[in-house]
Amino acid sequence: MHSHVGKEEITLSRTLGLLDITMIGVGAMIGAGIFVLTGIAAGEAGPALVLAFILNGIVTTFTALSYAELGSCFPEAGGGYLWVKEGLGGTQGFLAGWMSWFAHAVACSLYGLGFGRFAVEIISLWYPAVHEIAHPLTLGIMAFIVVLFAYINFRGASETGLVGNIVTIAKVIILGIFIVIGFRAVALQPNLDVFTDNFLANGLSGVFVAMGLTFIAFEGYEIIAQSGEEVKNPKRNIPRAIFISIVIVVIIYALVAIVAIGAVTVPASAGNIPVWDYLAEAKEVAIVRAAEQFMGRWGGILILISGLASTMSALNATIYSSSRVSFAMGRDNNLPPIFGRIHPKMHTPYYAVAISAVLIIVMALALPIDEVAKAADVMFLFMFAQVNVALMTLRRRRPDLDRGYFVPFFPWPAVIGIVTNMALAGFLAFETGRVGILTIVWIAGGMLLYMGYFRGREEMERPNEILLKEALVSVDYSVLVPVADVQHAQELGRLGSLLAKEQNGEVLALHVIKVPPSLGLSDGRLFLKEGRAPLEKVIEQAREHDVPVHTMIRLGRNVGEALLKTVSENASDMILFGWPGTSGTNTSLFGSVIDRIVANPPADVAIVRSRPYDKIRKIVVPVAGGPNSYLAVNTAVSLARNLPEPADVVMVHVAVNGLAQVDVEARAHNTFRRAATGVIYDQLTQQIIKAESPVDGILEAGKDADLIVIGATRETLFRNLLLGNVSQQVAEQANCPVVLVKRRSTILKSVLRETVLPPIHTSNKLKK
Repeated sequence: MHSHVGKEEITLSRTLGLLDITMIGVGAMIGAGIFVLTGIAAGEAGPALVLAFILNGIVTTFTALSYAELGSCFPEAGGGYLWVKEGLGGTQGFLAGWMSWFAHAVACSLYGLGFGRFAVEIISLWYPAVHEIAHPLTLGIMAFIVVLFAYINFRGASETGLVGNIVTIAKVIILGIFIVIGFRAVALQPNLDVFTDNFLANGLSGVFVAMGLTFIAFEGYEIIAQSGEEVKNPKRNIPRAIFISIVIVVIIYALVAIVAIGAVTVPASAGNIPVWDYLAEAKEVAIVRAAEQFMGRWGGILILISGLASTMSALNATIYSSSRVSFAMGRDNNLPPIFGRIHPKMHTPYYAVAISAVLIIVMALALPIDEVAKAADVMFLFMFAQVNVALMTLRRRRPDLDRGYFVPFFPWPAVIGIVTNMALAGFLAFETGRVGILTIVWIAGGMLLYMGYFRGREEMERPNEILLKEALVSVDYSVLVPVADVQHAQELGRLGSLLAKEQNGEVLALHVIKVPPSLGLSDGRLFLKEGRAPLEKVIEQAREHDVPVHTMIRLGRNVGEALLKTVSENASDMILFGWPGTSGTNTSLFGSVIDRIVANPPADVAIVRSRPYDKIRKIVVPVAGGPNSYLAVNTAVSLARNLPEPADVVMVHVAVNGLAQVDVEARAHNTFRRAATGVIYDQLTQQIIKAESPVDGILEAGKDADLIVIGATRETLFRNLLLGNVSQQVAEQANCPVVLVKRRSTILKSVLRETVLPPIHTSNKLKK
């Protein structure tokens, strides 16, 4: 397989069906969580452990919806890391991958230690003296099982899937037997008041601690999305496998919690304590002790075998996932390139598997694992919040993606997911102080590595999308002039130069070459000649007005994204667009490129509606209040002052017929005062016009004007309009050139528009 950039493209082969990936997900979720953590969590929540499990299932479903949509349209190894990188940029993407890799490795350490502890229990049935060396033996068994599963993962996904399926089906059957016999014991118990008398034994905070402790058991569905590149028919199978596995797991967890608390009687030797405190004292073998009570000695052995199987399959699934995240990061130069290598014969990321296995063993040997497991939970929760944000930004930025599944009631499930994930992570970090510190240290260490080394590597390896870029001098003000053709370039170059001159700034002329999907990005060089002619026109105008000018030709799949990148990299203050005319559809005013940017402007925006003119002597500025009126007056004065012969600027306020004269004058003078605050220009005057409608009044005032500069009609935050119809109609109907301006978004508006708010459309046909 070869990519278009001349390098070998690194991908994995598709071998997994719906049953395989559902079992991978169930295997990861019914792991150490149910066996190792149930006793400890029961001590925290009491009988409300059932509620904690159900709430965790609900909380995780909101994020699972995001995973289902993103997994269906990005079926690649790496999962959440890749989506966050695509939706929120390189730094956030690196952070997601870094946290995910650590969290999966820690989860593996927890599962490995759980396996070791269960194995020691089994050995003690025949050799009770083994308890004297229980800890070192647990560590030795843990290291052995991690190495074994690392080898299985090295052998390839089909073997991994086969082993995982057998193990998962076996433990589900054993848990089924435990639940059925347990319910018989519950039915024989005369005392079922345990669930009604003292349900919230430790209050709601106990439920939240139990949720935080056991959340690690509910993140296995993520592994389904991680394996997207190896799944047959990923669009259909990934979402289905995610939902099936969550439903199966929540039902099993809730039933196990009911049985563990309802069927167990506290032995006299333990004293007069509630059943949940007795389970908490038994810690990771709590379920074994429960089974021994109502299933006899063989019941305990059966549960120990199931515990071994569970920790084994969870270990298998998380080694798989941990290695795939680090493989994807290595492939993207976010980790050393050795992580991105694939074995020539096995076609598996063998270095990523081996290094992840070493990390797992080292952490299990060196760290207090219960604390680090909580840190892993906090990181999973942070990463899930990032994935939910990425879902919202990608809906807006990449409507072109081929989604096999859409999150219903968008964006609310993602918003609820973000709030619940962050709340649970914050609660857990503060409740156990050391966890918060460990999380900060790991994240800070990763960011230092990224800023200091990996970001530079990533930039070097990326195909260069900028073909031509002149060194930019450092100025305080920059006007970005995107040009597509010679026709608009001269006019835009002239106005851009006048605006830059006012601020002692520069003009940056940009031409974006859109590269079709059939070609590699670097093949866009073939179109290089097309971009030079319009840029020359802008250079000509800037030199005429004695303004510094720079040019850039950029390659991109998406013109809007290329523009936004340029604005961000060069900190542009204003973007000056030519008017491409309405696109003729209900959903787009100026065409997708300008619509996207004007909806949520990263800088001030001006759109020029060109018409023939001799020279500019008079500029009319309609003002109605609001920030865009202020920008319109400033823009008009900047143009007027820097013309060879300074022009007159007339601020016009339209009074719609029927208003009292006193009201009209008072309102007009307030509007003029606000719009011209801080503007000093001798040729600035005011005019009040009465008319049937704002559009009629502006067109009347503009009859003898050489240019109209108008602010976008002020829209409320939740209103689905791009530029109000008034400014749109004036631009369409005026006899002279019109410049529409809109101020940059505030940070809050920008975040809301990129995530929660629906995309900007116009529902009504625009008047021509």
